[in-house]
Formats: sequence, structure tokens, C-alpha cells
Amino acid sequence: MANDFPSRPPPPLLDDACALFLDVDGTLIEFADRPDAVTLLPQVREAIGRISDRLEGAVALVSGRPLEQLDALFAPLHLPASGLHGHQLRDAGGTLHDTVEDQDTTEWLHAVHQQAMRFAHGHPGVLVEDKGPSMALHWRGAPHAAADVRAFADRHVRGNAHYRLQPGDHVVEFVPVGSDKGRAVRRMMQYLPFRGRLPVFIGDDLTDEHGFEAANGLHGWSVLVGEREPSVAVFQLSDIRSVHAWLRENAW
Repeated sequence: MANDFPSRPPPPLLDDACALFLDVDGTLIEFADRPDAVTLLPQVREAIGRISDRLEGAVALVSGRPLEQLDALFAPLHLPASGLHGHQLRDAGGTLHDTVEDQDTTEWLHAVHQQAMRFAHGHPGVLVEDKGPSMALHWRGAPHAAADVRAFADRHVRGNAHYRLQPGDHVVEFVPVGSDKGRAVRRMMQYLPFRGRLPVFIGDDLTDEHGFEAANGLHGWSVLVGEREPSVAVFQLSDIRSVHAWLRENAW
């Protein structure tokens, strides 16, 4: 059978003028039924630390997870990072650039969260993840509920000008309008040690397309993990193990 996916080359090795942006789930770690059930291999953490040293700190995590989860996963590394799809940002100096919350919006999301909990109670296996200013509905543990979860999310976001839906791998998230991984990359590139470097963004999911577009627009590299189409990525790595191998090559 012919392969319906376009052929992309693997990314070249990093040079010392690059800045590396890494998605986490589906790129560095395997998915799990629960977001708190994942682990990062120590050798991958070590490779990322070595690359960060080599690039003078120009390595950042760009994830849908909140910063506190990223710090727990990557400890003792304390990397520049963007959490919640660009809603949170911590630069290399440790300064936080959070977006100020609107009280009416916060109350709206709290009400939707209560309704989502009731919905999940009637759909065993569906997980509601409270992320503070955002919320995720996971159905990896209940694949048969995918259509119902999407319908619930569509119905409840309709008419709200401050939130949008971000689909992902067995998940849909309510995220603030204006927050995405591309915006996070562009913001991070304004700060040292990223400023003036060539951005390299690696990710697997629909949420990472914004990051790919940002890297491409800044004349950098975009690297898709796996076979998901369509994608604007220029390079490709076949799976998480290939990402780990590429990181190890770049760490020495």
C-alpha cells in the first residue's frame, strides 16, 4: 500500500546559533490516561541539560501543561518555559510573564468546570483537568465518548469571545483567546539568550502547528513528530524514540 504521508527529511543537527523549543507530551514523553501518570527518562533530561549548556541556555519547553507540572517533570532542570499553550511564560532569568485574569471570565470557566464534572460523571473514563485559567477534557480512557466530549465543548464555548477550543490528541481544551504556542515562541525570541538565534520547534500535535508556523516565519526549523497531516512542518522524526536519539546526538 502506498504511503499517503508526504516525505520530510529528518532535521539536521543543531549548530551553536540555534534556539531549541520542545513540546513535551507526545514529543518527549508517551501519553498516559492521566496527565500525572507520565515520566521523563533520566537520559533524556540529561541530554536536554547538555544541549542547554551548549546553547547558552537557549532551550525552552512549550507545553499545554502548567509551569509547576513542567518543573516537577524536569527537575532538577529549571528551564525557560511556556505553559498552558502560551498563557504562561517564564524567561531565562526566571521572570514570569503571566496574563492577568478577568474576574468575569474566571467565573465563567468555573461554571463550565462544574458542568464538565457532571458530564464526566455520566461518561466514565472522561477526565476533567483543571488548569486554572484553562480546562481540558480528556477521553483517552473513554474513546467511545469522543463525539460527546467534542459536542459538550462546542456547546459551552459558543458565544464566549474570551475563550477558544484547542483540539489535541484525545483531548480538547478551553484556552484563552490569544494564547498559543506560536505566540509563546515569538515572545521568547525577544528575550536573551534566544534573541538573534534560529528557532527550532519540535512537536507532535495540532497544538504545535502554531509553533511550527512561528518557527517557519522566523526562518527557523519546524519538526513534526509522527505522521499527522496536514502540517506545515518542514522536517520530521518518526516517533518519540527518534526524538530521544536526535537529542542524544546533539548533546555531545
